[in-house]
Amino acid sequence: MQDDSPKVFISYSWSSPGHQALVQQWAEQLVSDGVDVVLDVYDLKEGHDKYAFMERMVTDESVTHVLVVCDKAYAKKADTRKAGVGTESQIISKEVYEKVEQSKFIPIVCEFDEKGEPILPTFLSSRIWIDFSSPEAANENWERLIRLLYGKPFHVKPKLGKTPAYVRDDSGAPASPSLGKFNALKQSILQGKPGLGLYRNDFLDSCIEYADSLRVRERPSVESLGEKILADCTQLKHVRDHIVDWVQLEGSAAPSEQFNDALIEFLERLRELKSRPPEVNSWNDAWFEAHSLFVYETFLYVIAALLKAGAYSALHEVFTSHYVMPKTERYGDQRFENFDCFYGYSESLQTVLAPEGQRLYSPAAELIKRQADREDIPFEDVIQAELLVLLMAFITPDTRWYPQTHHYASRMRDYPFFLRATQHKGFKKLAAVTGVSDADNLREKVKEGIERLEVGKWHNFQFNRNFSSAMNLDKLDTLK
Repeated sequence: MQDDSPKVFISYSWSSPGHQALVQQWAEQLVSDGVDVVLDVYDLKEGHDKYAFMERMVTDESVTHVLVVCDKAYAKKADTRKAGVGTESQIISKEVYEKVEQSKFIPIVCEFDEKGEPILPTFLSSRIWIDFSSPEAANENWERLIRLLYGKPFHVKPKLGKTPAYVRDDSGAPASPSLGKFNALKQSILQGKPGLGLYRNDFLDSCIEYADSLRVRERPSVESLGEKILADCTQLKHVRDHIVDWVQLEGSAAPSEQFNDALIEFLERLRELKSRPPEVNSWNDAWFEAHSLFVYETFLYVIAALLKAGAYSALHEVFTSHYVMPKTERYGDQRFENFDCFYGYSESLQTVLAPEGQRLYSPAAELIKRQADREDIPFEDVIQAELLVLLMAFITPDTRWYPQTHHYASRMRDYPFFLRATQHKGFKKLAAVTGVSDADNLREKVKEGIERLEVGKWHNFQFNRNFSSAMNLDKLDTLK
């Protein structure tokens, strides 16, 4: 017997030879499941004091559980304190009443009365019981009993999590109203409820509406526009997190064409948030920098979340779709734009984020780094996501991108998604995203894109501008 094996004492009444045989059968089955069983027919020998035996088994600390097999005969003898059961029940009831939290004693119900109530002795009437009233019930509840004896129940309370970020945030910004709607969507996804699209739309609408409520529509009455942009970005971060939670959840649990379509439609609406509201006729582009940064940051997080979820078809859709331009930014016949429309930057944040006497290469990247407080998607994952965006910009004509977060990239950093693409099975995932199935062809396209975007003129990166190396370009698909 293993040291951690449970040890049980079975208390029962000799109601009939058949009942005694049934109890012995259960005892044998328990032993076969690794449970050490103490039963009178096994352990009470001639010359033993049966009352001392009963008391020892009930109070013995090595006995982890006492199974109290309850039928009419047992309940009657226990309540009237008759025969061995009466003595045994007195010992048990003393333990039960003195230690009300005691889970050592487990009632096993063998009979129900005419009202359908379990037949239990009075001292156990308030205890949770297990139904063994028929062979079918015993079979159905056997695993429940074994799990209980081993301390491995079906339902385990989850480990206490961390305080939500919106509570820890000391900025005073309220949690967005999207939280409740996300929880409803989450239950719909996890439980397979009908009407998933309605829950999804309700949640995404609330995200857009909340973010839109923070758009500047009148001249900001503040001394420092940078401080206002920073405050707005802090509030919008809650929406970013809700969106990322949705992408990870539905992208992992139920990836589908409907999810891809919903994601593209939502990204289109997200893009519109960085544009001038139609009712604004006099403005300064700096007024909209908070939402430009919000869109840029959220887009990178969406890419990182899709990578984490393994939603490669969705990534392909994001990078190859054409997005309808906001009405206030349409000129001539141009109506659509590529994924580079999600790019954002801010000069106004220089005044509030840059150390005194210094100038940041990218205030946007500094903000994203400061706001990278998710444990499931750390800042390094965001940098990797932007590396993938840059690769797609290299191979997508008429698309431009400047990887701002790479100002904070570590020297000689390996990025897991690109590193794994050294193997053929990993490259197939990258191919699913890019739509380029031949590694040599992909290498050639990237090199053309590097020349087109004039990467050689990007002088402000801390270590180097060798993005091909960061992408593991030369080694892609070289291991089968």
